[in-house]
Amino acid sequence: MYRLISGFISHVTQKEEFSVLIMGLDNAGKTTFLERIKSTFNDTPQVDPASIAPTIGQNIGRITLSSSVLQFWDLGGQRDIRSIWPKYYSECHAVCFVIDSTDKERIEECWKVFETIVTDHRVDGVPTLVLANKQDAEGAMAVEDIKQMFNQLIVGKLNVSEGAVMPISALRGDGIREAVQWLFVRVQNSRKEGGR
Repeated sequence: MYRLISGFISHVTQKEEFSVLIMGLDNAGKTTFLERIKSTFNDTPQVDPASIAPTIGQNIGRITLSSSVLQFWDLGGQRDIRSIWPKYYSECHAVCFVIDSTDKERIEECWKVFETIVTDHRVDGVPTLVLANKQDAEGAMAVEDIKQMFNQLIVGKLNVSEGAVMPISALRGDGIREAVQWLFVRVQNSRKEGGR
């Protein structure tokens, strides 16, 4: 009887888990974004951004919101590491692509990399959020300009349930709650509509 009751309680209190991939070119601020999420939602100490090294492989962070767990996979953005990204696509529930808004020289490369992600059939129908990071820095591209590029270059090629471009500063924490809330609502809706 105890096993039956404990099994029922475990089933009822079990939290739904969703995987979110964090991708982008190296030095876009992906790990700083992940660390800011962890310190904002998990009550963990904030990591000094100066101590964050380039990601070789992956970093993982989990947060609990309501009755769900969001597991974030921060994937290294160096050119030779990007080849492992597709191994994660079929298991993800959302894609979060981080752009360095100050890196105008690599914006074209950035969009090409993003295009290879969103045109992969394994991410069909997955909510996709583009984060224009480093909006606090002098010389950052305006979010409206990034949105316009996004609309001109990518939108016609997207096969996602929803997509958006949002401004953030991972360093200062601006826009972090809004980005996570956007992801949370979209993965919940996608599940209700028969998605992953």
